[in-house]
Formats: sequence, C-alpha cells, structure tokens
Amino acid sequence: MSTHIGASPDQIAPYVLMPGDPYRARWIAETFLEDPVQYNDVRGMLGYTGSYKGVRISAQGSGMGQPSIGIYAHELFAEYDVQAIIRVGTCGGLSEAVAVRDVVLGVAASTDSAMNRPRFGDVTFAPAADFELARIAADVAQERLLPMVAGGLFSSDQFYNPNTTIAATLARYGVLGVEMEAAALYTLAAQFSRRALAICTVSDHLISGEETSAQERQESFDDMVVMALESVVRLHERHGH
Repeated sequence: MSTHIGASPDQIAPYVLMPGDPYRARWIAETFLEDPVQYNDVRGMLGYTGSYKGVRISAQGSGMGQPSIGIYAHELFAEYDVQAIIRVGTCGGLSEAVAVRDVVLGVAASTDSAMNRPRFGDVTFAPAADFELARIAADVAQERLLPMVAGGLFSSDQFYNPNTTIAATLARYGVLGVEMEAAALYTLAAQFSRRALAICTVSDHLISGEETSAQERQESFDDMVVMALESVVRLHERHGH
C-alpha cells in the first residue's frame, strides 16, 4: 500500500490505463474488463483491475494536471512495479494537421511546467513516449481504421492560459494538441525505465473552434480505449509480465 493508493502489490496489474477522471476509470473497468475489482478509493481516485482477452489490466484515475498524475504514476512505477501506463484522455487541437475526433499519439510532450527544473537544472529534458508502445498503438489504429495522427503534445499547467499567442507558436513548431499530463508521465517512465504513452482524442479545436458533442466524445473515447487495450495485449504477447 502506498501513500495515495490503498492496494496491496498483487492487486494492480503490470499494465495501467489512466484517464484523468476517476469515474472514467470505473467506466473503463465496467465496460471493457472482465471481473473488475476495485482496489482504490483513497481521495476518490478510483482504481480497478480486471482482464481483457486474458491479460490483467488496471484502470486508474490520475486527476487533472502534472502534479496529480505525477503522484499516481510515481507510486504505480515505484511501489507496484507497473511496467506500462497508457494515458487515455482528450486534448484540444492546436494544428490544422488534426481534426476534431482524431486520435493523437503523443510521441513527445512539450510543457510550460517547472516540475523538471529540480531534476535537471539548466538542462531542458525532452519527455518522450516509449517508441515500441507507440508503434504498436499506431498499427492498431491503422488496422481499426481510426483517424490517428502521431506527433507532439503540449502539457500545460494552465487550463485557462492567459497567453493567447502560445497556441499559434506551438502549432508552427508542429505541436498537435494541448493537454495537461503527458510530460510528467513520460518523465517518470524515463526515471523508472518503464513504458508510457499518451493517447488523446481531439475533443475541441483551438483554431477552428469546432467542438464535439457529449455523444461524439463518448463514442470517440470508446474507440481510443479499445485501441489502448489492444495495444496492451500486443505488448504483453511480445514481452509478458
């Protein structure tokens, strides 16, 4: 049992799907996992473990922002020996290269956070996804005919950013979408030599102003979760844990 996760070591699977919303974690478990068992409700951050196609997988809420996901990812890697975390969430589109309802594979994550300064000092660390996991997810998306684009994400510490020009600047440099967690997740995966990937559905677009309806977000989220689950199964088939 760790500080923020009230589970014994054997209750959490080697692979974790991590939405920000703890109720999304419950929905993933009840919708997609066989025989899900809740292992955590500390601070309302729900966590469940079940199986998908015979592979044990957990679904754990992360909360919003890098400090929050940093707590849960750190404890999952350090205390529960989790081997891979896939963030499943939404992002705002920054580039004309992506459209609403596209799935973005975040191969790298820029950030305005100062979280890594105590680690690296004057060095600017480049948080990146695990290449093999990203390649597997891209293959799954292609086979399932999902509208997928691979590229950079921007992990912002501010949902309501007063800098109104930063989105256009990032887009010019090829960043596809803005969210709030990937950079911290990728940094921790690097620290513990584990795998991590952020898969985000574009729920709204900062350039076009287009937004998805609640039903469209749900349907898009379904596809993304299945994509993540299928990716875990393939990773397990290659390496096992």
